[in-house]
Order: sequence, then structure tokens, then C-alpha cells
Amino acid sequence: QLRFVESGGGLVQPGGSLRLSCVASGFILDYYDITWFRQAPGKEREAVSCIRRSGESIFHLESVKGRFTISRNNAWNEAFLQMNNLEPEDTAVYLCAATTNDCSTSPSMYPYWGQGTQVTVSS
Repeated sequence: QLRFVESGGGLVQPGGSLRLSCVASGFILDYYDITWFRQAPGKEREAVSCIRRSGESIFHLESVKGRFTISRNNAWNEAFLQMNNLEPEDTAVYLCAATTNDCSTSPSMYPYWGQGTQVTVSS
């Protein structure tokens, strides 16, 4: 089965940090761009940040620039999202996905997904 498994979510106070991880299963991550999406209750799924096969990173949300860092380790078939200075507005289910369509922001361009990990930012 081709999928990701995410981990690292949890409950954190505003200003806190979390490091999300997703491990690819059944396919080799080297050949894909990887995007972290998030979906809050009642809202559309939105692309947060993408890292290309080359290692170049893109931030699709202005609100996370300077706070979030995306990275990958192809040897481990794994990608990461380091989230610092978290805000209540960052509360969502975070999902990683893989595409060959150059960091598309459209979820329909991603054939491989994980189940998501819940991030809750609250005091």
C-alpha cells in the first residue's frame, strides 16, 4: 500500500513548538515533491509548505513564513515540518502528500497521502 504515516502532533500552548514527521511507505520519496497541507474544522484543505526533489522549499502561506521549516531526508524516506511560535490559528489536522506536479497547491494533484496528525494550539 502506497501511503504516508504522519506523527508528532499534539496539544501545545501558544508560542510553543512541534516537529511533524511523515514516513513514506511503499514508494521512494526521492522522485516526488512533498507538501504539508492542513485542514481546520469547517475549512478547505490548504497547502502550507512544499519541498522539491531538489531540496528547494516553498511556503504557500504567508502566515507561517519565519515560523515553519520544511525538510526531508531521502535516505530515511521521511519529511518533516518544524513549527515554532505556534498560534491558535495553526490548529488543524496536518497531512503530508507527494506529487510529481511541481509543488502544486491543489490536493487533487497528490496521489499519495497520510492519515494526518492533529495539532491543537491552546492555552
